[in-house]
Amino acid sequence: MTEQSEWRFSDDRGQQSAAPRPPRRVLAYVQAGATLWDLGVRPAGIFGSDHDGPEPDRAKTGTLPLDTVAYAGAGSGLGVEELLALRPDLVVAVSYGGGHVYGLAPETAKPLEERVPVVVIDVSQARTFAEIGERFAELARSLGAPGRADADRDLDAARERLRAVVAATSGDGPRVLALSPAGPDQAHVARPRMWPELRVLTELGVRLVEPAEGPGANWSTLDRSDTFALRPEVVLTDIRAHAGSLDELRGDDAASAPVVPWNPEPLYGPRDHARFLGLVADALEAARGR
Repeated sequence: MTEQSEWRFSDDRGQQSAAPRPPRRVLAYVQAGATLWDLGVRPAGIFGSDHDGPEPDRAKTGTLPLDTVAYAGAGSGLGVEELLALRPDLVVAVSYGGGHVYGLAPETAKPLEERVPVVVIDVSQARTFAEIGERFAELARSLGAPGRADADRDLDAARERLRAVVAATSGDGPRVLALSPAGPDQAHVARPRMWPELRVLTELGVRLVEPAEGPGANWSTLDRSDTFALRPEVVLTDIRAHAGSLDELRGDDAASAPVVPWNPEPLYGPRDHARFLGLVADALEAARGR
């Protein structure tokens, strides 16, 4: 084994994984797998969380080629043997703090790590979107992904376009509300400062609505009337499979407000992020033109 061929990577728990050569069969939590694909790494397989079902949630998979990327299943019932059946030589997971592996039960995560290297990336609100994205990019580079200057240029262009659209509103931009429908009578309204991707929008000047202080660290759960009393002119709506229907929630309230599909488990690759920023810019332009 030579120094050039040896692979090492220290994850966000401070744990170092090593192998004689860069891993080639990566099994990843769906969010991590879709992000790595955008960065030039094709995962061999993906797995979901307790929010997911027997099929992968298309809201979370980005541009992953699901016809060639295996889905191991999801949730606390997912066992070690189902994961190892995909013959991974690396597992990439995410954590929302404390180093806990999201999406796998502890009784699965621990024995899995005894048999295959596991890299955990912290995607918690304590980090910026850019910091999380760079950690995924570092991992992708370590796995042999080529640099993608064109993707970075696309992201820079998307950021500049959104800044320009915001500037054109003359300081009185449309009110943007991010939410996850919880049925026809209730919504979980996001607290923007708690979500790295929403903080990016705020930094670019987007006028995100902040619900009143109260219970709920990341979300404020409001009834239908209180949700639309916030007077959204653009709605970012959770499109994950377990979220409710925005159409059922809003009825005739804010029915004309432009809608942006939003995945609260965002993908951190430059192309996926640029695509989201472009949709927000489109919606702001549409709201301004009404």
